[in-house]
Amino acid sequence: MTNHNKFYKALFILKPNVEATVSEDINTEEDFNKVLWKTGENETGEAITTTTNPYAELSWSAVKTEMDKL
Repeated sequence: MTNHNKFYKALFILKPNVEATVSEDINTEEDFNKVLWKTGENETGEAITTTTNPYAELSWSAVKTEMDKL
């Protein structure tokens, strides 16, 4: 399983239906801080995103722990 796949699987284990986008592998907290988190949609249906993680349960530590289990 690729690191990219492990990241998404870990996210969905911790928070099903979360929407996030990454452009590279997530190997460090610095990489994790570049994730684009979907927080909503505008009036035309385009995603509203932020690099500020809005989910307390999805800390780097929690996600990394799940990734290491996979």
